[in-house]
Amino acid sequence: MPARRRKALLLDLDGTLVDPAPGIIGSCRYAMERMGHPIGDDEDLRWIIGPSLRGTFSRLLDGRGDPEDALRHYRQRYSEWGLTQAEPYSGILDVLARRRNTGTRLFLCTAKPAVFAMRVVEHFGFVALLDGVYGPDLDGRFDDKGDLIAHLVETEGLAHDEVCMVGDREHDVRAASRHAIPTVGVLWGYGSREELSAAGAEVIISMPVELLN
Repeated sequence: MPARRRKALLLDLDGTLVDPAPGIIGSCRYAMERMGHPIGDDEDLRWIIGPSLRGTFSRLLDGRGDPEDALRHYRQRYSEWGLTQAEPYSGILDVLARRRNTGTRLFLCTAKPAVFAMRVVEHFGFVALLDGVYGPDLDGRFDDKGDLIAHLVETEGLAHDEVCMVGDREHDVRAASRHAIPTVGVLWGYGSREELSAAGAEVIISMPVELLN
């Protein structure tokens, strides 16, 4: 079944439903400062939005400390402050409501731990539109997004040929491809057209309203 006709959408969160940059980047800078390795304000950290933060802190620390310690500092700051610093993308709530009204099932499928993801979608008014919220456990279970997708599809009893991923980064595309699920790549987030195309996105769109096609 072509991507445009699929009846269940797996929705990435950061960079797809909300712009999380101030909270994620601010919490990351806080964590690195607590680890004794502050990051200069002039360093572009937008690349950290999307991938698993365990891998991100391993890369940032480069052997100079335990990524798990950095992750604890990050989560403390993000939980208290960062998660409310996001902003829903213009028009996305209306578009999802209209898709849901046509019978499309909507599932959050995010690299953000599920306990934080639930707070975000509740805070910004998405939760009533979603049939399920899926993200990794705090201990790292389902950090691999491909594993998370497999878990979601099995738990919800979805057929792979009825499902489409919607996300802004190559990680979304490649994780879905492992299960022969196509991805609609979105350009209002943090991945470029070149990144999404190279990863194999079947459709690339530039405005939320195009999800109605």
